[in-house]
Amino acid sequence: MANDLFRIAVVGAGETGTPLLRKLLAAPFVELAGVADLDPDAPGMRLAQHRGIMTTTSFLDLAALGETVDVLIDVTGVPAVREGLRKAMQETGNHHTVIVHEIVVQLMLSLLNGELVRLKHDAQDY
Repeated sequence: MANDLFRIAVVGAGETGTPLLRKLLAAPFVELAGVADLDPDAPGMRLAQHRGIMTTTSFLDLAALGETVDVLIDVTGVPAVREGLRKAMQETGNHHTVIVHEIVVQLMLSLLNGELVRLKHDAQDY
């Protein structure tokens, strides 16, 4: 069954997450449920706060939103985040939320732009 509204949460609000957040915020069929980044002053965090969207410095807060989130997008590039999200979904029995990782985001942004988009990650660990 097709969705009329996608409820999305994003982990990573820096150089990779911010352009993605702008596209998500511009889409009338997307509701942004929350944004997480270790840096509360990251550009995407400020953007989300300005739009009244929940922000947090813990990606697990987004996982705790449970099945109210359709897609949880991780653009951190940090394996510990990827594993933590997977574990949180398993522990809570959340079989609804789809976790999308940076490689899929890179593909989608590249398709939208008509050329390969290179993602940027800093060395910050979670």
